[in-house]
Amino acid sequence: MPLAYYTILAMLSEAPNRTLRMSELAERTWSSRSRLSHAVDRLAEKGWIDRIRCPSDKRGAFAMLTDAGYAVLEAAAPGHVAGVRRHVFDQLTRGQVEALGSISATVAQRLTDVAATCSD
Repeated sequence: MPLAYYTILAMLSEAPNRTLRMSELAERTWSSRSRLSHAVDRLAEKGWIDRIRCPSDKRGAFAMLTDAGYAVLEAAAPGHVAGVRRHVFDQLTRGQVEALGSISATVAQRLTDVAATCSD
């Protein structure tokens, strides 16, 4: 499974009711709305995601992770975690992992702040 698909499924699995507005999902996956829309269409063809029209906004839509999609994500997760561990964390000392955590938190906070000002 491509990392982009895994990321989409993972973001939906963590959302309330496994559902996010498409624009929110695009932000969380660092994807353009167009690219995300194409990926969601492909995942919907597989039965892993349902696309739901927004009843209050004719242009809006939601993506919802199906039970089949959740099962696929659960099956893929151990391999994904093992790959990240092998390719990233096994190469680092404990101090480097702690530094990476601190740096990542700082960068993530900045990106969150920028995203918040862009959506206002």
